[in-house]
Order: sequence, then C-alpha cells, then structure tokens
Amino acid sequence: MTPVVVDEYQTVKVSGLNPSASDRELSESEELSKRIKLRWLADGALEVTATSHVGVVALDCVTIHIRPKLVGRELSVLRMLDYASGLSALRYVDRLRHLPDAGHNLRDLICLLLIIECEALLRGGLRRDYVHREEPLPAVRGRLLADRQMLRRFGRLDRLECRFDEFEADILDNQLCAAALQLAARTVGDDAIRGRAWRAAADFTEMCTAHGFDARWAEQRLTYHRHNEHYRQAHRWALLLLQSGGLDNLYSAGGSTARTFLLDMNALFEAFATRLLSEAFHGTGVAVRAQQPLRGAVRHGDGRSYTTITPDIQLVQGHGPGAWRRSVDAKYKLYTDRKIKPEDLYQSFSYAHALSASHVATTPTAYIVFASDREVPPDHVVLRRFDGSPVARITAVGLNLPGILGALGGPGLSPMLRTLRDQFGGIYPLQDDASRQGEMPLRPATS
Repeated sequence: MTPVVVDEYQTVKVSGLNPSASDRELSESEELSKRIKLRWLADGALEVTATSHVGVVALDCVTIHIRPKLVGRELSVLRMLDYASGLSALRYVDRLRHLPDAGHNLRDLICLLLIIECEALLRGGLRRDYVHREEPLPAVRGRLLADRQMLRRFGRLDRLECRFDEFEADILDNQLCAAALQLAARTVGDDAIRGRAWRAAADFTEMCTAHGFDARWAEQRLTYHRHNEHYRQAHRWALLLLQSGGLDNLYSAGGSTARTFLLDMNALFEAFATRLLSEAFHGTGVAVRAQQPLRGAVRHGDGRSYTTITPDIQLVQGHGPGAWRRSVDAKYKLYTDRKIKPEDLYQSFSYAHALSASHVATTPTAYIVFASDREVPPDHVVLRRFDGSPVARITAVGLNLPGILGALGGPGLSPMLRTLRDQFGGIYPLQDDASRQGEMPLRPATS
C-alpha cells in the first residue's frame, strides 16, 4: 500500500481506512502518543499529528512515514546520527546518495547500512572466541563439577557434569548482528533490501543463535578491543534498529514492537550540538561537558537539596574556584524568524545565575543553540532590573544545519567551527556592558 507521508509537526487526515483491533490498540498506547498522535475519527478517518519524532509507524491498514523537514531528508538525519556518535564514518552514508528519494524511509536506510556492514564482516570471516560451557558429557572435558555431579547424578557415571571452553562464533558480537538482521528482514519495506537482509541473516544464523536476544542487556555488556573493533559500526546500526530508535535512550524508543521506529530529533540535535561545540572549542582551553547536573543550585531555606537542574551543555574554562562556566541549551525549534519562547528564556536565565560566580564581575550569561536553515547572526536578550541595570544575558546562536551537514568530512567545516566559536564571545567571559548600544534587537515574532 502507498504510505502516508507526514512532515514534522504536520497534521494530516487519512480517509478510507479499515483499522484492525491491533491498530486501535497501538494508537491508544501511552508511549506512542508521546511521539505521534493517532486519533480515529467518527467517520473512520485517521488524524495523524506529528511531533519532533521522525521515522515509521506501520499499522495494518496504513504505513505512516514521518519525514524530517528542517534538516533535509532521511540522509541528513543519518549524517547527524553518524556525526553525533563520534565515529565519523560517513563513507557508507554518502554512498546512499544514489538511492531514489521516494520509497526509502529512515528505517529502510538504517537497515541497508546494517546490511552493508554485516556483509563486510561475512566477507572477512566472523569473529570467534572462547565461550564457557557447562554440560553433561560422556567423558571428562575441561573441569569436572564434582558438587553438581553429586547433586544431579549421584551414583551415575554415564554422564559427567563438566565445565569447558569452546572456541566458536556463537558469541555476543555475532548474535547482536544476527538478531538485527532478522528484524530488518521482517520489517524493511524495499524488496531488494529485504532480500539482502534475509541472505545476510541466514549466513549469520548458521554461525550463531539469536533466539530471545535482549538488545539492552547486550548493550551493557559490549566492550571493544583490537579483536572486535571492526564490529563497532555494525553494532551501532543494530542497536539503533533493535531498540526502535535508541542508544542509551539518546534517541528515544518509539515503542516495544517492530511496528514503530521513531527517532527523537530533540535528543539527536542536542547530541549533534554537543559534538559540534566540542570540535569548535578543541584546543582553546574550554571544556564542553554534556548533561552535568547542578545538584546544589536549588535548595530549601535550611540548605537541604530541593531539586536538581541539568543544563544540556556546559562550557567550562579553568579549574577550581577561579573557573567560569556557561550553560548552553540546545533547542530543536525554529527560532530563526521567531522570538524565543518565554519558558526557554526563563530556563536559560536560571542556568546563567546558577553557574555565575560572585568573584567574577560580569553579567551572568547563558546560551541557546537552535536549529536553523540558514546563516543568521546571534541574538542577545538581556534581563534588566526595574532601574535598567542588567541582571543576566542570553545569546541565541543558530546552527545552519543544511550548511554544516553539507560540510561534514570536508575542509569547509573548519571555518564554520571558527565562526561558531566567535559567536560564543571567544573563549573568555563576555565583559559587562551596561549600555544598550551593543545589544542586538529581538527579531519580530511571525505567525
């Protein structure tokens, strides 16, 4: 059936559908409703309201593709995913540019990247390792488990309880790939990609088992070294697919079934901005720290902790009491031609005061990084007392996502990083300027 395509934050009404009981149950799921709104109307039509999540929702009666609007299309999301991971292996993502834009949703493209990586592993030969086994055997192999033999087979010598090591390919590295390939073969929409997935899954299944595989358990146990470093890319796409869009909940899961695959662009943009700022401030003496909580910022009157606030990103220069800190709040919102929402201003003003130091004679300053479709100058918003003296300052910096994504992996990224660093006032605290002459006006709000 022809899928229904919906852009981010768009509402679409689809008529002529015959929903099944499972379709209605899925649409009423509390977890799914946090990511996309599905409402069945009295006339049998389906009202779809997209949020910041992009991906696929596969109902029995219709398949819904939620497409990114601001960053470009699905390939741009993949480039953001790849860059935010810190691995910067864009070679396969760039090779997907020859694919036709129609018919390949985000899940299909991730399945294809998984297959490409797994086929490379098969060509090089799957890794083997020693695996601990405990089995009853007709002869002693490895170590005899005397206590277990007494408890389970007292007086019997036809089977001996043994513990031994087996050198085989049925290990976690291969099991993760096999489980993801089997899921890809069942859920991918493109016929050619599905055929490649089934063939790769069959080759892996001959070497290892994936029945009842738990991706979250596997993610906690994965460690990389010189023997399995070449599995890292395949594991990254496998975990993303098996968790329906989540590495450590960074890109929130779209549901517990294979019928949904949704990535949270808010969380992805935050990870992308963190990596971008880390590169921009590299070698300047400014450290970029992500999700570092401020446990002592909000307290009761008697000093007891009241709550914890956590800026998305902190810029830290120096050490000890003399260090200065600035918060950076990442917002995947269209603030290019609109005013910053009051709740975002209040949050950043609070961060600015919480991170300010009494010994530093500058106005408390915070930053907001937002997604933009073009180059824009930074905005400055100043909180003032009733007498006009400044209390706190916010600088809003727009990230030109199409331009940055197009420059990834090339020489054009370096000047963009320098420009981005300059928009943050260099590597030193902004000096207090009581006059209003240097402040940039807010852009007018648009409908």
